[in-house]
Amino acid sequence: MSTTLYGIKNCDTMKKAFKWLEANNINYEFHDYKKSGLPEDLAKDWLASEGWEQIINKRGTTWRKLDDDVKNSMNDTQALAVMLDNPSIIKRPLMIKDGEMTLGFKDADYQTIFS
Repeated sequence: MSTTLYGIKNCDTMKKAFKWLEANNINYEFHDYKKSGLPEDLAKDWLASEGWEQIINKRGTTWRKLDDDVKNSMNDTQALAVMLDNPSIIKRPLMIKDGEMTLGFKDADYQTIFS
């Protein structure tokens, strides 16, 4: 069983996920976008699997700072470019456990996933 958490270290939601995983003695790898970047092939896989509407955080500062033309013309191709340029736009945390993706952190969801 492998679990990888993708995100940025100083995000409050990420901190909640880290705390939950550690409190429940769950081993995981952390991929920090700020230190390691975002591999293009991984971003493409996520978009192919979920679509940009699920992956992109439209409630965050990064989205709000985008030009309206970019937001209005968003599609998977555009999202890929935006994600590679600024991975902070990806919903956090993005967790891959045994090939399955979970976006965001909810205690109840993690309880179910790891039970």
